[in-house]
Amino acid sequence: MTGRTVSGVCHGTLGELYQGPLRAGTEPDIAIVSFPVDRHSWAHFTQDTGPPGPPPAGAKSASAARLFLEHFGLTLPPGRWSAHSDLRVGVGMASSTADVVATLRCLFRLFALPYDTDVVLGILAAIERADSVFLDEFALYLSGRHRVVQRLGTDIGFHTAYVTEPGTVDTAAVTGLLLAHYRRHGEEYERCLTDLLKGFASGDPAAVARAATASATLSQSVLPKATFDSMLAHQERFGADGVFVAHTGCLIGYLFPGRPSTDLKSDLSAFFHSLGHQCSFARGGYG
Repeated sequence: MTGRTVSGVCHGTLGELYQGPLRAGTEPDIAIVSFPVDRHSWAHFTQDTGPPGPPPAGAKSASAARLFLEHFGLTLPPGRWSAHSDLRVGVGMASSTADVVATLRCLFRLFALPYDTDVVLGILAAIERADSVFLDEFALYLSGRHRVVQRLGTDIGFHTAYVTEPGTVDTAAVTGLLLAHYRRHGEEYERCLTDLLKGFASGDPAAVARAATASATLSQSVLPKATFDSMLAHQERFGADGVFVAHTGCLIGYLFPGRPSTDLKSDLSAFFHSLGHQCSFARGGYG
């Protein structure tokens, strides 16, 4: 007999609005402001009367479930896991972190426990460098230290048109390269982050978009996107407020203050197709 189903859901990202050092210095940390997207990962657990089923699909989600049960001293009841995701793997959409968080949220609901960010952070720290998708707001976050530096709220939102360039980036493999780049450009990153935080504090999407473009531009000299120069050159033509990227991924796109019209979507699609890519449209952020 099949019993109740509980589910956990977690949004993904379209890369970051900022990735760089927290402050200029000789030993920078990698700080990020992830760009949440209205695309999701789901974890479902359905109770039944049979023996306990296999752990969640994916090694990281399985590890997260094990660590959760150990932390609370709980045993999973008989049942089975299933999962679904809108998020592409390995391109900068935080798919693996979203899978883990969805699994943990499912478990909190299964055992009727209040969602505890500190528990989630502790489990993520044992598994991988993570994005801040466990929060339902923007945040300045140290991804390696798993520390929320500053919560930035939910006032800012954008519509986006984006593409995924070919290839994948191994974040761990390029960490040394990134840190050396941050040391060389520390003051530029500091100005960029200051402008971004001011934009969030004043609720000014255009200022946030300008800072995101500056962060993307700085990223070009270390992990370049092939379409960046063309997109920057045509930004004004399309009326975009800025350009964003997955700094250690393959995504690049435009930030718009409002929903693009059907005609604009057609023009954007033709432009991206001329660059060799199929574009997608999605709502990013909150607001």
